[in-house]
Amino acid sequence: MKRGSLRMRLLLGGVASILAALMLSAVGLMFLFERHVERRVEAELGVYLDQIVASLDHGTDGSLIIKRPPADPRFAIPLSGLYWQLNAGGSTVLRSRSLWDAQLALPPDELADGAVHKHRIAGPGGSELITLERSIMLPVRLGRADIRAAVALDTADIVAAVRSFTIDLLPYLAVIALFLISAAYAQVAIGLKPLDAVHKRLTIIRQGKAQKLGSAFPDEILPLTSEVDALLDAREEQIEKARARAGDLAHGFKTPLQVLAGDVERLRVKGEYDIATEIEQIATTMRRHVDHELTRARIASGNPDARANLAEVVERVVAVVRRTPEGAKLDWTVEIPKGAVARIHPDDLAEAMGSLLENAARHARKAVLIRMRRDDDFTLLSLIDDGAGIPKERLEEVLARGGKLDQSGGGAGLGLAIVGEIAEAWGGYFEIRTSSTGVEANFGVRN
Repeated sequence: MKRGSLRMRLLLGGVASILAALMLSAVGLMFLFERHVERRVEAELGVYLDQIVASLDHGTDGSLIIKRPPADPRFAIPLSGLYWQLNAGGSTVLRSRSLWDAQLALPPDELADGAVHKHRIAGPGGSELITLERSIMLPVRLGRADIRAAVALDTADIVAAVRSFTIDLLPYLAVIALFLISAAYAQVAIGLKPLDAVHKRLTIIRQGKAQKLGSAFPDEILPLTSEVDALLDAREEQIEKARARAGDLAHGFKTPLQVLAGDVERLRVKGEYDIATEIEQIATTMRRHVDHELTRARIASGNPDARANLAEVVERVVAVVRRTPEGAKLDWTVEIPKGAVARIHPDDLAEAMGSLLENAARHARKAVLIRMRRDDDFTLLSLIDDGAGIPKERLEEVLARGGKLDQSGGGAGLGLAIVGEIAEAWGGYFEIRTSSTGVEANFGVRN
């Protein structure tokens, strides 16, 4: 995909959105999991706290004891991360063996009887502890003292649980990311498919196989295709008007030139040969210029969607040239498959072939061969005659725009320059090759 591609932009935007959403989801899931674990920890600490308070009793020496300590073995392992402690009158009365020689630094807050507070406090070895504490007043048989009971758990256990959850979560997020990116690619591809259809349809129109885009497109694309079709209609109308104006101009000049031709004949009858020849030369030059400019105007406004049957056009032009004195002496061979077409207007092809075949008829000795071949880009018509050829030093002069080396004889009078202009107007090319065996003129139009 190229830089600036709409497909690339949409895909990159979708991938960025997917990754951002998954990152936010991962953060949110980790936060929710952490909150869930904390609630479970708080519930567990609450159970331990209830067990400790319920187990308070007097020992044989009258001191407070925990008759039935919580069963979790971590309370008996030094610095295990799970601790309990009883405070009375600002001093520690009892604590779990896991605290060893440390104490829980409970904050000096005021608790109502039976109220439970949650804290995060510093623990042994710089650890952080989640702590639940409860203030209770002992019954008369235990001395009616105010006791603060606390149970704490090292947050490292929660952090480890969250880390394990994250490690387990990442592969699933990666799979989801891959699935969503694939879905985004498919969505972009399907969503932009109508644009590919528009491109293919325009290519078909350019090749002359269709005239309009049509209406078989989604609602979002239909306004665009409708506007393009409207432009195509307007262009076709302008082309027809241009052709009509060219035809009108041709008819406008035809009558004055015919009058001049009649005057030339009358002058010759009167014996005014020099004046008649001069006027005839001027009229011939005018006719050449008019035909040249009319042809250029017509091909400039030609319909690029036109198609010409190559064999039909060439054989028609050959049939005309054969009836000329020069053409009747030659052996004409046409090697063009029946039904072969090219993207050029038949009239323009006839103009080009007429000029080329007239030149070949004037210069060939015995035979002229017209054949066709195709490649990936062009359809090529080659005219090969066995004439003397064109001197290499004059090839550029022959092919120059507006060049008129051949001023004698009949024919269309357009010269080889207009053949090149016709080929150029249809996206093709025109070239002449000369050798010891004759001349090969190649007229190519784009497929």
